[in-house]
Amino acid sequence: MAAHFAEPIPARLLMWQRVREYAVPPSMIENATARRAAGDWAGACAVARIDVDLDLRAVRDRHGTALTTRIRADLRRLAPDLLRWNMPRIAPDGRLRPGLTLSLARYGDQGPAAPQLVVRTPPAWADAGQRMSLTLWEESRDGAPEHHPHPHPDRRFRLDLHRHLWDATRSAELAQRCGADALHRPAGRDPSWPPHHWADEAELLLRAECLPRGALTVRLGARSHSVLELVAPDDSHAPVLRPVREVLPPQQIAALPVLPEAAAWTLPDLELLRAGLLRAERLHPLVAAALSAPGFAGPASGPVAVPGPGRPAGDSAPGPTDPHRVECLGEVHRIALRNGTLTAVDHAPAQLAREALLMALGGPGLPCLRAIDTVHRSPEALPAVRERLGHGDVTGALAVVEGLLGPGAVLREGPLREALEAAVAGRLDHGLFRSGLVPVHPAAAATGDTGHRPRLDRRLPWEMRRKRGSRARPRTGQQS
Repeated sequence: MAAHFAEPIPARLLMWQRVREYAVPPSMIENATARRAAGDWAGACAVARIDVDLDLRAVRDRHGTALTTRIRADLRRLAPDLLRWNMPRIAPDGRLRPGLTLSLARYGDQGPAAPQLVVRTPPAWADAGQRMSLTLWEESRDGAPEHHPHPHPDRRFRLDLHRHLWDATRSAELAQRCGADALHRPAGRDPSWPPHHWADEAELLLRAECLPRGALTVRLGARSHSVLELVAPDDSHAPVLRPVREVLPPQQIAALPVLPEAAAWTLPDLELLRAGLLRAERLHPLVAAALSAPGFAGPASGPVAVPGPGRPAGDSAPGPTDPHRVECLGEVHRIALRNGTLTAVDHAPAQLAREALLMALGGPGLPCLRAIDTVHRSPEALPAVRERLGHGDVTGALAVVEGLLGPGAVLREGPLREALEAAVAGRLDHGLFRSGLVPVHPAAAATGDTGHRPRLDRRLPWEMRRKRGSRARPRTGQQS
């Protein structure tokens, strides 16, 4: 009988699976929701690792009480954990898209010159901790730091037309605007023909930009886009999108409105649920409530449990009472936490002291002590620790380490200690960026006054090696 191979899971879905497991931990959702319910929007932002660079008193002095009241109302409706859940991310790590200024709301007259409530992400070299900042952008008085790579709001990544992705009072709209029809597109359908919900999203976009119905662009991939036209016979007919019939010059295409990524791409949660890569109880509570609403026949229809503060699925870290089993001296010995440290419980303290001294002098040591040493240097849960550190969840990473080694353990040289030290160094880089003390990546100074990049050899400066070898070049996590 011929072997049948399962269809491989796309790398993009595997990335989003890791994002949903580690990027927004249940403890963040629980604490941010409690702060928001109590009216403490600033505390909710602090829990979600969002720095507030917004002075409402200064805004009131410049724009008056009416605008300040609108901004304060939006801040009280802001669910920062939901915003982090829906932020754009890049492959392959699933981190926040770096160097981004994303609009959440526009005030005053419609158009790009209106004041906007924006959230910013730091550049890639300073994104340790995965923190964001919240501020008000004004074209006439831009308060963006001079060293931010993209201080102006991005046309493609914007959420002012998709408040259901950050506004707790409008999250129920997700079921109607999440692109569920794209999941049920017929197999033989022309991929150049747009999904049904794109026409409604294009209508909202053109209305917000004070433009008549006409042409706009949609980004389809890393190096491809489509130029579509919104048309309707008259106001009594629903508008539809169709490909433009004539070839437009590049300059005219660049000036066209851009359909936001939030409208162009299907919600990752729907794809993960359909592929069986995400359990419904692991959804954000507001997302779960929207997808389980009556009348929505999506993959997550039906009652959905709200995730609690327990351990996420997939963790391999043993609990404090789960001993390791090691074959030692012809017997099966236990390794468990005692008095806050990982200990070989089936050996006498004097024997352990002698064997530890023997190992320090270069001897082989007991199998139990070698197993403890391995757990200290490179435990099985090291990938889970690295994922949490990469997404800024230092508390969760330390909880996994304490569950493995105990709160009184002293880390030894090895991959685990290097991962924790790298996280600390990255937080220092982020602090330097926030303070403005380092306006550019430290590796840029390695080029000197020549402006030429050094060759990739052993004489390459350390800062440049760390930048080039830390991870792959960022790519958007939305593309297929």
